[in-house]
Amino acid sequence: MRARAVFIAIVFASLSRALAAQPNSRGVVVAGAVQDQTGAVLPGAVVQLLTATGASERESVSDTAGVFRFERVAPGNYDLRVEFPGFTTNVTHLRVGSRAPSPLTIVLQIEGLAQEVSVSGGGNQTSARGDANLDAVAVDEKTLDDLPVLDNDVVGALSRFLDSSAIGTNGATIVVDGVEVNTLAVSASAVQQIKINQDPYAAEYMRPGRGRIEIVTKPGGRDYSGTFNIRFRDSAFYARNAFAATKAREQRRIFEGTLGGPIAGVEKTNFLVSASHDAEDNQSVVFADTLNGTVQANVPTPFANSLLSGTINRQQGEKHTISVRFSHQQRSAHNQGVGGINLPEVARDTSEREDDLTYSQQTVLSASVFHEFRLMVGVEREPFVSLANQPKIVVNDAFVGGGAQGDSLRTEHHFTLVDAVTWSPAHHVVKIGVNIPDWSWRGYHDDTNQGGTFYFTDLADYAAGRPYSFIQQRGDGNVLFLEKVLGLFAQDEIRLRPNLSVDLGVRYDWQNYFHDNNNVAPRLSFAYAPGTGGRTVIRGGAGIFDDRTGPGPIQDLLRYDGQHLERVVITDPGYPNPLAPGQALSTEPSSVVQLAPGVTIPFTLHYSAGVERQLAPKTTIAITFIGSRGYNMFRSRDINAPSPPLFQARPDPTRGVVREIESAGAMRTGSLQFTLRGASKRFNGTAQYSYGRAYNNTSGIGWMPPNSYDLSREYGPADFDRRHQVEVFGSWTAGKWFTVGASLETYTGRPYSLTLGTDLFNTGTANARPAGVPRNSLRGPNYASLDLRWSHDVIVASPKKRTLTLGVDAFNVLNRVNDNYFVGNLSSPFFGQAVSASAPRRVQFSLRTRF
Repeated sequence: MRARAVFIAIVFASLSRALAAQPNSRGVVVAGAVQDQTGAVLPGAVVQLLTATGASERESVSDTAGVFRFERVAPGNYDLRVEFPGFTTNVTHLRVGSRAPSPLTIVLQIEGLAQEVSVSGGGNQTSARGDANLDAVAVDEKTLDDLPVLDNDVVGALSRFLDSSAIGTNGATIVVDGVEVNTLAVSASAVQQIKINQDPYAAEYMRPGRGRIEIVTKPGGRDYSGTFNIRFRDSAFYARNAFAATKAREQRRIFEGTLGGPIAGVEKTNFLVSASHDAEDNQSVVFADTLNGTVQANVPTPFANSLLSGTINRQQGEKHTISVRFSHQQRSAHNQGVGGINLPEVARDTSEREDDLTYSQQTVLSASVFHEFRLMVGVEREPFVSLANQPKIVVNDAFVGGGAQGDSLRTEHHFTLVDAVTWSPAHHVVKIGVNIPDWSWRGYHDDTNQGGTFYFTDLADYAAGRPYSFIQQRGDGNVLFLEKVLGLFAQDEIRLRPNLSVDLGVRYDWQNYFHDNNNVAPRLSFAYAPGTGGRTVIRGGAGIFDDRTGPGPIQDLLRYDGQHLERVVITDPGYPNPLAPGQALSTEPSSVVQLAPGVTIPFTLHYSAGVERQLAPKTTIAITFIGSRGYNMFRSRDINAPSPPLFQARPDPTRGVVREIESAGAMRTGSLQFTLRGASKRFNGTAQYSYGRAYNNTSGIGWMPPNSYDLSREYGPADFDRRHQVEVFGSWTAGKWFTVGASLETYTGRPYSLTLGTDLFNTGTANARPAGVPRNSLRGPNYASLDLRWSHDVIVASPKKRTLTLGVDAFNVLNRVNDNYFVGNLSSPFFGQAVSASAPRRVQFSLRTRF
């Protein structure tokens, strides 16, 4: 019976934003931003400008960036009164003269915690709040500007802080402005903040904090502003890839930017347009062994990606904020799938289009009730076209050739919905809502492997024409299905004392096709600041997180049901004709995919406990133990595999491989993490070190053990197990002359398995290991990469300040060879070696203008 722990809390953290004001002969502008103690902006806050007698002069509501603004305010003394559900009302005395005052930052405290001691440091602060954990990673626009970010991929740059044990079957969760998405559909310069592991046990989300990326985008603003970026790389400034015979000719060009401001003639309405075009003349390195010797070749793999996004924000009345965003993205890539042991003839071309429309509305219903509604609808289309369709040839860990046979078409029409209400009675902040992360009508047309694939143990068997298996697909590869994922959540942030808070939450998740309807996930977190100084905080938490499959396994169940797309596996076939005399492919038994009886959705218990300490006004350290236990984890088994001890014949000769998806795996992880965050006038950075272990007996929902009748040797180090890991990023500013940003990533090698390279169990797959050897018994090499960025700002004097920034980035500046894939196949000519490596040193030039 599932044990489900109880609890949670949710609040977002982002940095404050203030708008400058210009004098006006009939009054001045009073503007500012509303935020909480962690720096999170508070949209929808009611802001009143009161005269000295207490009469209401003006009233406004902060926009999506927490910004408020009053035009043409006459000189005099005023009170600025700010209210937001769940927070103590703030009254600020304000004197307005003939010139506009500096933009204000109004910091609200949680109601009932007015005496809480916290040390401000631009987000680096201790706080007895459940969502103010200092082992989180939060990067704002200014920090992103100063850091070396490869290809302007701000999401990829921070993805390394994710925890693989928290990601789940369907990958990491990306949340943009409160809506779960597949990709970031705005340009990089439209990003205001990125957060990972903020509020790790929030009931609002299906995945824990270490398995999701939260992104806050910029609003349009009250004044016209914009950014334009050019980034350029050329192989003339590269080192040579370690596996390339010659340095490839490559070039990358990125143009992107934003423009935002008020819409002329439309009151309280602004816009933001972002666009980007990214193109690269890239080359993949082939390093393979064939009958004609070693092949080392550079193969062009160009791609292009264009994005256009437009957002309109409107303050409707005094208590409503509405936002509408449309985005269009077009991607194309050529010669995909080539590199390493994959020869050029296995290439595929692809072109993808995605269009999304997002509607958001935030409403202040009363002084203690706040309503949020977000809806995104979208359409996607992604075809793959093979460059060659001859039968594929696979010689295990030597080369893959023949033809790609990878033609397919994926279509999707989907919507995502979030509807939540926040209620803040005394000492509580209660949030209740419905979350539909995915409701999609999907289509998949599978024409892959229609000509068949021959598998050989080694080059000697290939030369002799002795494949160990032949696999071919035939029949109807069309699949249409509706994927439905639904979530309900409730959470309560309870302020028991000024220095103690407890967050309780519960979530319910459901998806179709998997008939498991009791996925209730309780969650809890707490934060306690002992003593009177508030410089030390003890925090911890635990929570259940249910998994979800994503569309891939559902497609497999529908395609390979024994009636539509047939997958034939023939062991010890002939070559080049796999069929014996008198044998017909149509009479061979077909393989199927099915669910195991009683299959359930996997769930993971995540838990943590730690101490945070304020070392200096803007420097903190957090020491946290993090653990997880995975239950009912997905894996697959061939329940019709040839029977032991001879492994010669399948129990049911009328069927081929019967891949049964079962929930019988287990996982256990534990790590000790140290996080140091510091900021000063010239330096800002974060360093994180973790020591941990991760064990499981499955590599995912599509993984199958070598021997389906004996899984005793499958429990071992997880594929993502890394004992030591160090992540550092930061920037140092040397006055007005330049800024240096650095990013360091290093970790110990991941495990991999020792295999024989033979089909010992006669299943058509050569993944057998030597007798007595467990899974993932070998360990790959360590990884280390240091990236640096130098930039210099030039201020151009004009009616408004314009900034021109020159930058030079060097990635993998030490030119370390970081091997990607180590071969554990004893039959391979590359046994114990790597066949590919990460990119060598590359230099990038950038130019940015901002106004």
